[in-house]
Amino acid sequence: MASVEAIRAEAIDAKGTGAFRTFLKQFRKNRLGVLGAVLVTLIAAAAIFAPLIITHDPIRIMVGPRLAAPSQEFLLGTDQLGRDSFSRVVMGGRIPLLVAFASLGSALVVGVVLGLIAGFGPRWLDNLLLLFFDTIRSFPGIIFALAIIALLGPSLATVILVIAITSMPIYARVVRTQTEALRSSEYVAAERSMGAGTTRILAVHVLPNVIGPLLILVSMDVPAVIAVEAGLSFLGMGVRPPTPDWGAILNDGYSYINQTPWLVIAGGIPIVIATLGFTFLGEALRDIFDPKLRKEL
Repeated sequence: MASVEAIRAEAIDAKGTGAFRTFLKQFRKNRLGVLGAVLVTLIAAAAIFAPLIITHDPIRIMVGPRLAAPSQEFLLGTDQLGRDSFSRVVMGGRIPLLVAFASLGSALVVGVVLGLIAGFGPRWLDNLLLLFFDTIRSFPGIIFALAIIALLGPSLATVILVIAITSMPIYARVVRTQTEALRSSEYVAAERSMGAGTTRILAVHVLPNVIGPLLILVSMDVPAVIAVEAGLSFLGMGVRPPTPDWGAILNDGYSYINQTPWLVIAGGIPIVIATLGFTFLGEALRDIFDPKLRKEL
C-alpha cells in the first residue's frame, strides 16, 4: 500500500505536469510569443556556439579588404580595419547577453532580499529601505551610468555594476509590495499560529508568489539592458577594443557611413532582432501569467 508521502508526491507531480501542459497550450496560441522564443533561441545559440559559426578571426586585421561589401568570403563585408563583420557580429552577441543576464540576475537577487526585508520587517526599516530605493531611482539612468563609468573607468564589470544598481530598486519595490500584501493573508496567519518562523514563511509562502511576476519583469527588461549596453559601447564607454560588440560595430559604421552602409546594417540588425525577440517573449509571458489581463482579454 502506498504511503501518504508517496501519494502526495504523485499528486504534486501530476499537478505540475498539468500546469506545464496548460502553459505550453496557451503559449502556442500567442504567435508573437512563439516568434520571440524562436528569435531569442537563435540569438542565444549563436552566442553559445559562436566559435563554431564564425568564418574568420573577429579581431584579425587584414590590410586588403577594408570596408568591403558583402561577398561569399565576407558575408557582411569588412570594417575599416579589414576585420570580418559577420564574425564580429556573431561574437559580439556574447557581450550584450552576458551584461543582461549578469546585471539583471544580480539586481534580482539583491532586490528580492531587500524587498522581503522591507515588506516583512519593522516599519522603520521599511521606510529606510524605501528612502534608499527612491534615492537611487531619483538619478537619471544614463547620467548615473556616465558618472559611475567616469569614476571607475569604462569596462564590462562597470557596465554590469551600473545596470544592476539602477535595476535593483524596481525589483525590490515589486517584492516589497507583494510581501506586504501577503503578510496579512489568512494562510500566513495560520502558519504563524502553528509556530512557523519568519524564514519558513518567507521561503515557502511568500517567495513562490512573488518570483513569477519578477521573472516576467526581468524578461521584459532584457531589451532595455541590451540597448543601454549598446549605447554605452557606441559612446566608447563599454567594452574596450578590439573586443567585438554590437554597439562598437554600430559606432564604426556611423563613422564610415559615407563610404559604406554595411557596418551600420551589421551592427543594427542584431540589436533590433534581440529587442523584438525578448519583447515579444516577455509580453507573451505577461499575457499568460497575469490573471487580471487574462480576464480583460
